[in-house]
Amino acid sequence: MEARDPELRKELDAMLKARSELGPEYESALVDSFLEKVERHLDGTLDRRARRHLAEQRTSTVRETRTPQGMRTFGERFGFGALSLVLAIPLSAIGVANAGIDGLVVAWAGIVGVNAVHAAHGLPWSRTRRAGRRTASDWEG
Repeated sequence: MEARDPELRKELDAMLKARSELGPEYESALVDSFLEKVERHLDGTLDRRARRHLAEQRTSTVRETRTPQGMRTFGERFGFGALSLVLAIPLSAIGVANAGIDGLVVAWAGIVGVNAVHAAHGLPWSRTRRAGRRTASDWEG
């Protein structure tokens, strides 16, 4: 038997040596003492594992509560909408100056199209479709 913990191995060797020196009348006390040390060692190991498991759970919970990629916050959506309206003014003027009402319609169609794509990008159906795509690494190994 190979001991995983050198400290416990030393304790076992010391107990066996003491048993041979003291005789069988102290065997019960020596075994009880060694078992207490093993129990303390196991308690410490289990405590460390439980703390590590709890820390891993907390870490995974924190990672899950973060906004997933593709989910947009209200501030980002509002900022994009406000920016597109601010840019709509010069784009409308340029469209009208160069092509009249047709230029205005084309400029606003582009603005509406960009905002529609941006809004649809954060919808649940668009995330699931992207999540369902396979990458090159999915096909390897």
